[in-house]
Amino acid sequence: MAFFYLLPVILLVIFVASFISAIIRTIQTEYANCSIPPGVSNPGKLRLIVAVFIVTSTLVSNSAATSARNVVRSAPHAGLPSPGAPHRLPLTSYPSHGSPFTLTGPRPLPAVLLFHGGGWICCSLDSHERICQYIAKESGSLVVSVGYRLAPEHKYPAAYEDCLNATQHFLQHLQHYGVDPARVTVCGDSAGGNLAAAVSQTLAGSSDLPRLRAQILIYPGLQALDFNLPSYQQNRGVPLLFRERAVYYSLQYVQGDTSNLEEVLEGSHIPPDMRMKYQKWVNADNIPEEFKVRGYEPHKPCEFKPEVFEKVKRIREPSLCPLFAEDTIIQQLPESFILTCEYDVLRDDGLLYKKRLEDNGVRVTWYHLEDGFHGIINLFDYCGLSFPSGK
Repeated sequence: MAFFYLLPVILLVIFVASFISAIIRTIQTEYANCSIPPGVSNPGKLRLIVAVFIVTSTLVSNSAATSARNVVRSAPHAGLPSPGAPHRLPLTSYPSHGSPFTLTGPRPLPAVLLFHGGGWICCSLDSHERICQYIAKESGSLVVSVGYRLAPEHKYPAAYEDCLNATQHFLQHLQHYGVDPARVTVCGDSAGGNLAAAVSQTLAGSSDLPRLRAQILIYPGLQALDFNLPSYQQNRGVPLLFRERAVYYSLQYVQGDTSNLEEVLEGSHIPPDMRMKYQKWVNADNIPEEFKVRGYEPHKPCEFKPEVFEKVKRIREPSLCPLFAEDTIIQQLPESFILTCEYDVLRDDGLLYKKRLEDNGVRVTWYHLEDGFHGIINLFDYCGLSFPSGK
């Protein structure tokens, strides 16, 4: 009889042990494929962060953790006051003076709309709160953090549409927030940088809204044509974004699952005519030679597979891959700031976009972190695990 009562406990223990064992195996596998580059400062800190990152990524990726992920996503946030009907998107404001609801200090204010990173599938207003507060304090700006719908539940173009709608809504009501119409900037890191670039392109030719003052792109992902550029080869195992993980996030956003990951890594998803069309913009020849000294082998794409392209064909759209925008759109973009990190698979996306902007007469401020890696700005004030380069 006692065994009957103990059976559920025994089964629970077995389940938990199996789950933990699976996580440990994943950690061992991914950690074995991880490489800490010698140029990174404080490599010991990075190794510790990698272990935490792998555990977190495993939990987020595991279907058994879906409910936990949803709890994190639905955490309550303070709402930005909205004129008229309440806005549907979760927004949080970080003014340089006063509270979100009673702004004080000099007006009109400059403003920054920030789209958080996280591969379109994770992170939130909460994950970037310290960053927003820091930017607001140091720049004297009103920072508006946008919480957009996440994949895989909400595939492309959900995140893009949310960020575009939030930006348009904000630009239509600047007077309500005490914001200077001539000083509104869009900003984002990683996937957020992708969204900021896409929103900036969409609004570039708008005549009924104030023109954006600038776009700030922090190690953005801007294309899904070639995952074998020099930075993808050199940093394939460098945390916090492995090469395979970059494609994993992209596929979750585009198609809602990660089937065809290997085909996309090898380039089988691109038709020859499309590859020829965009080769002038997405090409290792456009990467300065100094970024190839750590090694680069030209990659010949595998045989084109139409069935794979059919699932990811929307990558042709500039609102998903901003590097594919026509010159007529690029020429209308506002002044730009691009940050790249040496030890980041997305480094070359930023370098290629920098060249495109400059070739089209757009003023670009470029900052390159020689010892930087992907995700470093989230570690600018991370207790004992901080990296000065993040600040």
